Amino acid sequence: MRLALLFFVFIQIFQPALAQSSGGYQTAAAEATLIDVDSGATLFEKNADRLFAPASMSKIMTLAVIFKKLKAGEITMDTEFPVSLYAWRNGGAPSRTTSMFIPLNQTAKVSDLIQGIAVQNANDACIAVAEGISGTEDAFAKLMTEEARALGLQKSTFGNSTGLPHPGNQMTARELAALSIHVIKTYPEWYPFFGQKEFKYRTFNFKNHNPLQATAIAADGLKPGFTEGVGYSIAASAVRDGRRLVLVMNGLESERDRREEAQKMLNWGFVNFKPYKVFDKDEVVGDVRVWGGQKWTLPVKAKEDVVVLLPVNAKDQRIRAQIAYQGPVKPPLKEGDPVGEVRITSEAGTSNSAPLYAAADLEAGGIIAKGVDSLLLGVNAYVSQAVTKYLKKPHTQPVNTAVPAVTPKS
Repeated sequence: MRLALLFFVFIQIFQPALAQSSGGYQTAAAEATLIDVDSGATLFEKNADRLFAPASMSKIMTLAVIFKKLKAGEITMDTEFPVSLYAWRNGGAPSRTTSMFIPLNQTAKVSDLIQGIAVQNANDACIAVAEGISGTEDAFAKLMTEEARALGLQKSTFGNSTGLPHPGNQMTARELAALSIHVIKTYPEWYPFFGQKEFKYRTFNFKNHNPLQATAIAADGLKPGFTEGVGYSIAASAVRDGRRLVLVMNGLESERDRREEAQKMLNWGFVNFKPYKVFDKDEVVGDVRVWGGQKWTLPVKAKEDVVVLLPVNAKDQRIRAQIAYQGPVKPPLKEGDPVGEVRITSEAGTSNSAPLYAAADLEAGGIIAKGVDSLLLGVNAYVSQAVTKYLKKPHTQPVNTAVPAVTPKS
């Protein structure tokens, strides 16, 4: 198979073209996204950037913060945190929410608290951890939001550690998926807690709340959720034939709808797509404009294969690539310095992106080169603004570049 590739460069980063559906696939979910983890390709999305209350799915961030503290050695699995009156009332037995029923004023080990959160959705465990790490749940919620920003999640905010109703709890399907992938890739030694089938604590035997665990999909994570007035939701991940997918969906009317819609979308993703390589590792993808350099342009490359997922029966598919960067690029630059990213979209509605790096060293030019560049870029900016105002849309600049055949990924 050979795919035609249309190639453009953005002089300034604009909002990327994003898939709103794939191959006519539909879902009853109000918000959804489906990601192939290895390639990073988006197979499906619907209102993926719209904020909603994540309910217990926000516990993925609670656990991400705990895992980060464990990895940094700031706490251990044997560290013990007490259950305060606040934690007991708001997350324990009196709260009438999911709880691991830790007795008031007693302590629990981090290892048990993690299992309580991952398996039982235990709110008392969340608050105990929050208070143990940050002193108060409010302070821990701020830490969760700070961690979101550190991970590049620009919209997500957190008002508490549990996901219980709070105006500060807001996430998007895209950012929930990105957070889920971060946990899977960054903490492989602790991610299996999400797939643990049961957790025995004191006299209790808690069963995992994940509704997909006992289905044919056999998801090994992450979290279901429910919010009154919003509906049923889930962040899920499963592996088949070595491929891992992450799914997030929200706004379903019943537990049955959530289970069936999630199974259907995951199965659709596994059955109907396969990866195709667009660019090889270290292959020059294109050139970006330079200001004040010894050359006017700089070649850029990806450090890994750039892959897009397409329908298994794809034929004569056309895909489009865009180089997005804050431009013009200013020297000096060394080979390997980050420059921007390449964004791939297909006619099938799938999309992907990959970071781009300088493919060569670039030294600064002299005063004359900078002056000429400033003049040319000033004229270009004036013309661009005039054209953009006339057309009322961002401009793109075609680039003449050799485009390789797109082949199935080996």
